[in-house]
Amino acid sequence: MSLVSERLKLVRPSETKAMTARAAELRDRGFDVITLSQGEPDFDTPSAICDAGIRAIRDGKTKYTPVAGITPLREAIRKRLECDHGLNYGVDQITVGCGAKQVVFNALFASLDAGDEVVIPTPCWVSYPDMVALAGGKPVLVACDEFHGFKLRPETFDAAITPRTKWLMLNSPCNPTGAVYSRSELLALATVLRRHAHVHVLCDDIYEKLTYNVDFVSMAAVAPDLSDRTLTVNGVSKADAMTGWRVGYGAGPLPLIKAMNLIQSQTSSHTSSISQYAAIEALSGGRPHLEEFGNAFLQRRDLVVAKLNRAKGLSCQVPDGAFYVFPSCAGIIGRRTPDGKVIETDTDFAMYLLDAFAVAVVPGSGFVASPYIRISYASSLDDLTRACDRIIAACAALS
Repeated sequence: MSLVSERLKLVRPSETKAMTARAAELRDRGFDVITLSQGEPDFDTPSAICDAGIRAIRDGKTKYTPVAGITPLREAIRKRLECDHGLNYGVDQITVGCGAKQVVFNALFASLDAGDEVVIPTPCWVSYPDMVALAGGKPVLVACDEFHGFKLRPETFDAAITPRTKWLMLNSPCNPTGAVYSRSELLALATVLRRHAHVHVLCDDIYEKLTYNVDFVSMAAVAPDLSDRTLTVNGVSKADAMTGWRVGYGAGPLPLIKAMNLIQSQTSSHTSSISQYAAIEALSGGRPHLEEFGNAFLQRRDLVVAKLNRAKGLSCQVPDGAFYVFPSCAGIIGRRTPDGKVIETDTDFAMYLLDAFAVAVVPGSGFVASPYIRISYASSLDDLTRACDRIIAACAALS
């Protein structure tokens, strides 16, 4: 009998973590590697938030907390959802986890029975299909093409639904594409959901505050009649530069939230008490850093898109949100490196960029979309400029 569960055969290693680890290994060996594979803002956590965490330590707020999170934090989340989107949740309809990732995981574990299906538009975040599989469900991957902005069409969604469909997982703004669903697009998907009363929608809104020249719209606000079938997931990692603090949250129907709390009670119990008090400041303060972060990301996005579209064989759309670009490398496939190796896949191209030009990106195959690469522009303008110049040179060196 194997010590390791057979279930783990269904799980792929995270491409983003793998590329970042390989880049770190090369950097440790003395190479000047520029890492654009990590989904992490390069900004420090704002000082007011850090101060709140320090106060929590000094005030002895270092004990166990309720599984669902401390009441003041859930109240801050409740107010934020009401203020930003007009959503009305009770505090008991809100749960706090160790990052939005755990909240998604808890929701799937709490709701899926063996063989239940989850519709996942692709390109998608690397963890979605594997989390569904770990929870005993079946990921139903629905390709969303570049022509339609990498967004799920209502007719495609409708065709993917079966009697076993439990969830639609919707990520807007999207990792890896930066696609943002408009109000009309969400209304069209809601119309499909109304025809299939057994299907729920899990909305991962973690990049909500990072949009450029478009407005973020919440599915829960667009379709309030579907509130008993909608789970809204968010957190403070991206917008508030708090990735390491590990605070995410979910708001939704009470039976689901109770079930998610039950799962969490037997795993992590709760996220750090100190992080929870810091998150209250993040959500309740004026968040003056949002404008600064947004302006910086917009400048970086425009720089990266302009430069990548100068690279022979790459084609890059302008994303509306998050901090990633997702250029097509179809024009690279079939070309040869200076040492004669044929670039056959986006993974080959990503490894060529890393090994020959010391730039770490993530192949699109990790996001169930080829041939593309994902580039994070959550780095300094200097690093982005140097990295893009290297990518341009790498493409020019192919024959």
